[in-house]
Order: sequence, then C-alpha cells, then structure tokens
Amino acid sequence: MPETFPPTERTRVVREPHRGSFDRETIYKILDEGFVCHVGFSMDGQPYVIPTMFARVGDAIYFHGSAASRMLRGVSSGLAVCVTVTLIDGLVLARSVFNHSMNYRSVVALGNASLVDAAEEKLAALRAFTEKILPGRWNDARQPSEKELKATSILRLPLSEVSAKMRTGPVEDDADDYALSVWAGVLPLRLAAGEPVRDARCEPALAVPGSVSGFDRRLSGK
Repeated sequence: MPETFPPTERTRVVREPHRGSFDRETIYKILDEGFVCHVGFSMDGQPYVIPTMFARVGDAIYFHGSAASRMLRGVSSGLAVCVTVTLIDGLVLARSVFNHSMNYRSVVALGNASLVDAAEEKLAALRAFTEKILPGRWNDARQPSEKELKATSILRLPLSEVSAKMRTGPVEDDADDYALSVWAGVLPLRLAAGEPVRDARCEPALAVPGSVSGFDRRLSGK
C-alpha cells in the first residue's frame, strides 16, 4: 500500500500549501481521533452539510444516514460528497488581531458514497462505530438485532481522493508587531472526559467499565 495518497486537482492544498499533507498515516490518525465528520452534498441545487458519527475501517469511511434523510434520495447511483474532519489543538493569540489563528489538524475526503447492503459489512461498520465511542463496548453491550440491522442505513466512502491540512507551532507576528506590549502565545485545547454519570436505571452494583477510566488518556493521545 502506498505511504501517500496521490494529490489531485481537487485535493491540492492551495492556501498555505506547506501545511498540506497526503501522508496516509497522518490522515488515518486524524480520522481515527475525530468523533464527528461533516458530510457535504448537493440535492436539487441546494447544498447541505450534515454532522454525523463516523468510523474508518481500512481504506474507507463509514457514516450514518437516516432512511428519511436527503442524503439517501440519490444514493443508489452513488452520492457525490465532501467529508471533513477537524481537530482543534490550540488558540494562537498574536499581537495583532489579523494574525490570530488556531492550531488544528483537518482532513478533506472527496468521492462517491454508496449505501452498504451486505449484512456482514454493515455489522463491521456498526462495530467500528461502537468501538470508536469506547473500546471494548461492542462485547459489553447488546449487539444489533436483525431488525435493527435492517433499519440502519450506513454509507461507505472509499478513501482515494483525500488530503490533510495542519497548523502547528507558535505565533507568527509581523516583524514590527513584536515590539508591541501585548501578550502573545498559544492556548492549548484538548477534548477531556468528565466523571461518568450512571444512568438512573443502571444497577448500582455494576462497575464502570475499565475502558472508561482510560478514556481521557485516549483523548490526549497517551
């Protein structure tokens, strides 16, 4: 398998091209860390962008699509989509308003999404969704019934036309602005888990899954 995705005219990073990357490992790491993707598509000339849960399995992204959603109207022939995932790592506070920025990692994937029909592939996608929420949860909880499986719509987007873009590092001010008496620096941000809140009808004797206690380490990439 190639270590990089081939750039295309549509995935080429035009603005700040030095921040772009086509490295497969970098792209997969961003996708695997994100919990929500935004799916952009057009129906009857009207653009839509829908946030939804997703998971990567091999060289494809799987995401939910409600049977009543606009996404599924033309999906039988393949739906042209743009899927984006963005992770915010910090706020960059410069000496000038113009140079304020964010440290981030993002992925843009383009292509035709298709409806998953095979039960085995659909089950694998649902497992990937569940394990992404919390590793080990697939075996802890009740797995989908045949009825639930049939009622679930899942779309697959092959990862073939995809790129990443990132900003890292310190403030980049104009030369004259470094003399200004204004605080500048980076405010790091990260997603953090709070204390688990037990469901009111959950048996008190049931222990919180061990993977929950390690969830915050997972979010911080440790």
